[in-house]
Amino acid sequence: MVAGQEDLRRRLRELGFDEVRFASLSPGPQGDGLRRWLDAGHHADMDWMERTAAKRIDPGLVLEGARSAILLGVDYYQGGVGKGGGEPGSPAWARYSLYRDYHDTLGPALERAGRLLEESFGAAPTDYRYYVDTGPVLERAWAAQSGVGFIGKNSMLISRKHGNWLFLASILTRVVFDPDPPLRERGRTDAVGLLCGKCTRCMDACPTDAFPAPGVVDARRCISYQTIENKGVIPAALRAAIGNRVYGCDTCLDVCPWNRFATEGRRMILSSRRDIGDLPLGDLLRMTQERFSEVFRGTAIKRLKLVGLLRNACVVAGNSGDKAHVAALVLLASHPSPIVRAHAVWAVGRLGAAGRLGDARAVETEPAVLEEYGALAGPGE
Repeated sequence: MVAGQEDLRRRLRELGFDEVRFASLSPGPQGDGLRRWLDAGHHADMDWMERTAAKRIDPGLVLEGARSAILLGVDYYQGGVGKGGGEPGSPAWARYSLYRDYHDTLGPALERAGRLLEESFGAAPTDYRYYVDTGPVLERAWAAQSGVGFIGKNSMLISRKHGNWLFLASILTRVVFDPDPPLRERGRTDAVGLLCGKCTRCMDACPTDAFPAPGVVDARRCISYQTIENKGVIPAALRAAIGNRVYGCDTCLDVCPWNRFATEGRRMILSSRRDIGDLPLGDLLRMTQERFSEVFRGTAIKRLKLVGLLRNACVVAGNSGDKAHVAALVLLASHPSPIVRAHAVWAVGRLGAAGRLGDARAVETEPAVLEEYGALAGPGE
């Protein structure tokens, strides 16, 4: 074992990281799966995935001379938080979103981790780079290679200790560390679904059939993509399946049997925003720019911008069956954004209240928007 490596692991855990594992960057995960996924168009309009593919496959293109990766995990489990309340149409939020933005809160801890590399191993600031889910790094693949967990049939990293609920961060460095072993099952180490057995609960539970194969997600059909990354029209054929999910989707994570081992995380470097989960749907439908900035400042949800939140709230309202939301939806049918108008009109119609729209121009909005944003509409249109 490299001198000081175990002391570094201990000190990183003291910073708040629940998992600390080491991987050698040579050999690394093969890029064939990523290439096939991109070639199939499963990345939808996330063109940055294609532009950075070479760097994701070869860490040496990210940090020349990189020899090792330190894989870090932070448990963000908060029990049933995020699923929405008992009221029909009560908004559901992906669990990870009910915190201050993890990119911001993990960043300072990674800065301190870098200083530990400098102090204990003589690394220069140019000898390492760290990322939290934003850089061109195959963090799940490296985490699996280092034994943090395994890649499940839902394509997520699954931990035997933390279930599906880990934020991942990575540090690429020129410092050489001894690699930790991956998980093994009958001699295999890198198979998708390594410890899933015959279980396909995640694939079976997906409301939009977004898994064409185990471990493969077609973003065009994924609710998380549609409600977060897609900036245009959500395909009409997928809207009913979105149900009450206003931001992201945890369905394929929630049903995983490995979650029975999950416990509330230490959250030393996380800051909970559970209050967001208590926002009524009516408040979301009437949200102003000022209120949006106030409520979601410092969270990952701010990436949606107000238009994205209103769009998603319209879909949830349309699926709620609650005509109490019709008045707010009628107002949104005249919203300055054609994206919001399109989804408001759809929701009013789904609630059986199209006659309340009155303005024929609003009723005609959706097909016009679908034509304008056809390239973003995806399957089902």
